[in-house]
Amino acid sequence: MGDKPHLDEEALAELQDVMEDEFEVLIQTYLADSQDRIHSLRQALEADDCDAFTKTAHSFKGSCINIGAPRLGELCRQAEQTGRASRLDEAPALLDAIDTEFRQVTQRLHALLVS
Repeated sequence: MGDKPHLDEEALAELQDVMEDEFEVLIQTYLADSQDRIHSLRQALEADDCDAFTKTAHSFKGSCINIGAPRLGELCRQAEQTGRASRLDEAPALLDAIDTEFRQVTQRLHALLVS
């Protein structure tokens, strides 16, 4: 996974061109939604709900790819597969990795916004 960057600078530059003044709103919305999704993943794990875990991971994966966070998207893909295969015993380590990567993405996106 080390071959995937935290952020896809080219995708973000394209988004910034398209969104113009709304780019910051898009980023802030993505960050808030992502925090909610991480919380939902934890709740699904605690409830041992494979279906909810899979659906949340799938949705989170899509938003990560769309915003230009490929490494986080890959972790969400792995989480989705884990839920689909009913292997939630593997999910805590994945959730920790998702949480750590989300912090990296958040820091980089905030740095991008102030530059």
